[in-house]
Amino acid sequence: MFQEAIGRPMEILLVEDSLVAAKFAIGALNRSGIKHRLTWMTDGEDARQFLFQEQRFALAPRPDLVLLDLNLPRRNGKEILEQLRVTDHLRNIAVVIMTGEMGQEGIHEFDDLDVQGFLVKPVDLEGFVALVEQLKEYWKSEMILPQ
Repeated sequence: MFQEAIGRPMEILLVEDSLVAAKFAIGALNRSGIKHRLTWMTDGEDARQFLFQEQRFALAPRPDLVLLDLNLPRRNGKEILEQLRVTDHLRNIAVVIMTGEMGQEGIHEFDDLDVQGFLVKPVDLEGFVALVEQLKEYWKSEMILPQ
């Protein structure tokens, strides 16, 4: 008989300044059945401090997945992603870019930044859930398997 793996919930950091887009992502995650804990940030600099556990975020959990908008107040999403990718203990965090229209040229701008996916807003619910399901592979190594 197959038993499901027992482990901690996926830690997700949602960095999105649009209330509508954030509510959609949160609702989709809640309906997906994916066990998770979500932190929502609306400001790029706050998100950077959270990821680097600085100042008031010194005890913040390390996310398994970052859903990252590009156009944010105080610091844009690409700057945050670039900093993640050059920091040893953070470079392997899965990142999905959430953005408005982005053509192939825009996607190629991220070729060297190891992005796990792109979601064009408004996000398709089924595609969103399928992408998050695929990204579970990034955090399975920390799960406890039944004996």
